[in-house]
Order: sequence, then structure tokens, then C-alpha cells
Amino acid sequence: MTQIVNETIRGRQPTVELLDLFPWQGEWTEDDYFNLPDTSRIIELSEGRLIIPDMPTDEHQKISLKLSFALYSYVSKHNIGEVRYSPLPMRLWKDKIREPDIVFMNNSHKDRISDKYWGVPDLAIEILSKSTSKSDRVEKFYEYVMAGILEYWIVDPFKHSIEVFSLDNGAYELFGKWGVGEIAKSKLLTDFDISIDEIMA
Repeated sequence: MTQIVNETIRGRQPTVELLDLFPWQGEWTEDDYFNLPDTSRIIELSEGRLIIPDMPTDEHQKISLKLSFALYSYVSKHNIGEVRYSPLPMRLWKDKIREPDIVFMNNSHKDRISDKYWGVPDLAIEILSKSTSKSDRVEKFYEYVMAGILEYWIVDPFKHSIEVFSLDNGAYELFGKWGVGEIAKSKLLTDFDISIDEIMA
């Protein structure tokens, strides 16, 4: 919207007619979502609204790369499933599309994977940013429980910590929280662990 205002002030008129081709916020469906043009941006669908978070920072991407590589190496070595990283649509249920930073799917659930999107994964990892922190800790926390994601990692670059939540009787229980000088561990992947200092360095 700011860009439209600025361009109008400069005397350039945006092609606002294109807006008529898309639904209003609050009226988007997953069919509308999947008909969007291809883009490298992260776009989520929640409560009929498109959510486009800020582009990730270099620090965010560095942490994501290290975590993705460590998890992928472990999963490949044991041949237990698939690992992906965003942007990748994850369909939690009808009209609810999220894009976690990193996801793992066990071999037993590979039928949930399609070319268009992933279904509910076994593990999801979110790396906090200033613009997504509340959503990751509140909205997605609740949604991931409801969808049945077995393990949820919240990686906090500001506090140099990792929290691991495990699904137990329909609720997330804190399996562990680790900080500087400590080793984060997974309950789902019993012998997978990772150094906080390595990830955050």
C-alpha cells in the first residue's frame, strides 16, 4: 500500500484494476491460494487472509541453513524420511496453509507429500524474527497442536535458545529448552542433537 501511495504522489498510476482479479482479505480460499502466480516469497493462508512476512535476514538464513543441513544429514544417514525448508506450503487443514522454516516427514507418512504442498509433517521448526515471533509462539503453536504435528521447535536467535515441544495427549509439553553452551535434543528423533553454539555462531 505504501508503494502505491508513493507512486501516485510521483504521478505514476498503479494498475489497481488487477486487484479486482483477487479476493478481499478475509475471503481467500486454498483454491485461490494455489492459483497465485509462482513466487519465491513466503505466503501463508489463515482465516481467509494472505500473510506475507518480511523477507528473512541473513542471520535467519544462516541458522536455517545450519539446522537444515544437520537435520538432513541425520535423516539421510538413517534413511527415515524427508526434510525440506521454506518456501514450501504446508496444508494443516482446509484453507489453512503455513510455511515453517524447516519440516521433517517420517517415511511412514510419505503419502502426505505432493508436488503442490506437504500435508501435516512429523516435525516443524520455526526460527523467530521480529515480525513472526508472536505468530510462531501463539497462533502457529495452537495450530500445530490441532494439526497433530508431533514435535515443534522454536529457535530464538535473540536469546540464543532452542525450545522443543512434544505432542502428548493433544497438547504440547516442553521437552527441553537449551541455551548458550548447551546441546539441544529431539524427543521424536531420539539420538539427534545439535550444539546451540554451532547453530548460533
